[in-house]
Amino acid sequence: MNAVLQENTQDAELKLKKSHIRLMRHPETCLFAGVILMGESSVRRGIPTAYTDGVNKRYGYDFVMKLDMPELNGLVLHENGHVMLKHIPRHKDLMKKNQRLANIAMDFVINDIIMEISKKDPSHVKLPQGALYHPMFHNWSVREVWDYLNSMQQPEGGAGKGQPQNGNQNGQSQGGMPDIDDMNPLDEHDESMMEEVSDEEAQEISDRIDEAINEGSVIAGRFGAKIPRAIQEVTQPRIDWREELREFVSAATHGRTDFTWRSLNRRRLIDDLYIPSMHSETIEEGVICNDTSGSIGQDMLNMVGGEIVSICDTCKPERMRVLWWDTQVHGEQVFEGDFSGIASALKPVGGGGTKLSCVADYVRTNNMNPAFIIVFTDGYVEDDPDVDYGCPVLWLLPPSHNRNFNPVVGKKVIVEA
Repeated sequence: MNAVLQENTQDAELKLKKSHIRLMRHPETCLFAGVILMGESSVRRGIPTAYTDGVNKRYGYDFVMKLDMPELNGLVLHENGHVMLKHIPRHKDLMKKNQRLANIAMDFVINDIIMEISKKDPSHVKLPQGALYHPMFHNWSVREVWDYLNSMQQPEGGAGKGQPQNGNQNGQSQGGMPDIDDMNPLDEHDESMMEEVSDEEAQEISDRIDEAINEGSVIAGRFGAKIPRAIQEVTQPRIDWREELREFVSAATHGRTDFTWRSLNRRRLIDDLYIPSMHSETIEEGVICNDTSGSIGQDMLNMVGGEIVSICDTCKPERMRVLWWDTQVHGEQVFEGDFSGIASALKPVGGGGTKLSCVADYVRTNNMNPAFIIVFTDGYVEDDPDVDYGCPVLWLLPPSHNRNFNPVVGKKVIVEA
């Protein structure tokens, strides 16, 4: 009986292989070649659509046979996209909180990538009917989508609320985003295999995926294909924003030690050598500029505030000045001497639109001369803002920041718990 069932899937297996070959040869999808060749790809009866365990891909016979080739290509990209983005191992915590919502978030992210490919060549790739897609989530991460959808749910788990308008689903039917209760993931995600592997085995799988992405990237590079942001981030090591913050302050205050003849080096007087001693110039102040437009919550402010205390213990400024701004600087707090209470003493003032240039205006108008400036913002500011602060600057942004925000000076770092 099993032999008969296996034989009866050969037509679907052949169709799947044709899809693999077409995807690996096409300039827009050759990036997926290495991951497509990873693990086992098989067709089985009794599977409604398809699923992956994070390495292997399983496809339902009936579903494969009813799809045309562009739709099948879209399905294959969907399953391999979950593998490439390491969705199952990276988001096990979200799956434990709400597996259905996590599956939906993962689908929105990978389908956004597929839809961008489909726009360029719909004869090559299409999303299967029923796949979750909304242009609002373009370039969002799984956690950003999950947080948004989770916030849209009523406390008792009812229908979604506050849904964005003018969206579409499947890239076809127009209208607002459907209620969360009406959203159905295209596939299921089997996390059981990843739960059984050891940490060493999980790291080996992650390394294999990275290697497969790199192989595909080389091929895609030859065609001049653009690699989606979500895929780029998979192989990029996560930056510890705390370390970046400390290194920034250290670099900004470095070089303030100098020689002075006002005090001679006592250790060399015994040798009749009269040389200057080292003098450390006092850092008068550092400035923290906080955007109060709404996306930066109190928990995140407290987290950053705690790091500011640590920084003050290291560089020992005479004062730390905290500015609160939106379209203008609404207020400031000045901390001197004892910095231990900064985190609990922060009092945001303002809230509304954002005009980043007001910060530079305020710094100049008040003749500030800080050793460094740290700007905490979501990046949703005016085009071409004035960022001439006259000193080193570090940009701290929350995970839900504006992806198009690229300041011409300084370095931006994402603040994550």
